[in-house]
Amino acid sequence: MMKRHAAPSTIVSFSWLLILLLPILTAGFADRLQAYDPPPSLLKTALQREHKPEEIKSLRVREGAPFKIALFADLHFGENAWTDWGPQQDVNSIKVMSSVLDDESPDFVIYLGDVITANNIPIANASLYWDKAISPTRARGIPWASIFGNHDDAPFEWPMEWFSSPGIPPIHCPAPNASSCSGGSYCSFRGTQRIELMKKEIEHNLLTLSKNGPKDLWPSISNYVLQLSSSDDPESPVLFMYFLDSGGGSYPEVISNAQAEWFQHVSEEINPDSRVPEVIFWHIPSKAYKNVAPRLRIHKPCVGSMNKEKVAAQEAELGIMNMLVKRSSVKSFFKS
Repeated sequence: MMKRHAAPSTIVSFSWLLILLLPILTAGFADRLQAYDPPPSLLKTALQREHKPEEIKSLRVREGAPFKIALFADLHFGENAWTDWGPQQDVNSIKVMSSVLDDESPDFVIYLGDVITANNIPIANASLYWDKAISPTRARGIPWASIFGNHDDAPFEWPMEWFSSPGIPPIHCPAPNASSCSGGSYCSFRGTQRIELMKKEIEHNLLTLSKNGPKDLWPSISNYVLQLSSSDDPESPVLFMYFLDSGGGSYPEVISNAQAEWFQHVSEEINPDSRVPEVIFWHIPSKAYKNVAPRLRIHKPCVGSMNKEKVAAQEAELGIMNMLVKRSSVKSFFKS
């Protein structure tokens, strides 16, 4: 999926500012693979601002203030890492995310999938790129949550040009305790599984609210619900946020019937009378989007969309949309 930059949108009914961000395109190619390292000035600023926070266990509305959520989607860190173009996109993404976070000061950030382009990352531990993608949010002490997209654990795709003259370029892969390596142990081309990416994020970040979902839903991983509580009572919910793994990469692009039943069970248990508003987040659009936008280019105005690609929907609809339609407390859902 291409890297794109979409305009902000405001959801007035919930008093939120939801910012849909996709990185800025630039041009320029080279013939070597290189790891991305933030410019010294950006890294210095991040380190100055980063602090050791208390573990975040819940989200609460601040008294007398709106609750702002920023959505970062399709960042695609590590894409075309052997070119000049790819690493520059990561630099651009860091800059844009930093500007958004500084200008808007959101209370919460959601990484809406395709945080990395695993099919372009020739290292066993792609979480090193994942960590760089979330670094602007972490550096500012803002809690976040993430879900997976179809590129986050996709198997490595060997570029065809590597099999012609002059062959595989010099490979410089990020390593935990070294600045780079050249075809060494870290450059295994093995890829990183969903469960490994989530485990690393949870174990090494006190501010993340991401969760491994129920094991009976695996290989689908990022299935969980978060509660936003009122300012005066942590036990009083004002919003439920559901996160669903829409698959892709290492398994089919679909929200399974088991996930749909999980959503139905959990939502009826924690919000039985549908009194509390609910919002849903996943990455790959449902097949219903094809009915809304059946053509490659949409001729009607669409705020925040570049309309350069046709809808790449899930492979099947297995019940989740019917459940959402029937549930009056579901006010909206966001996809990448």
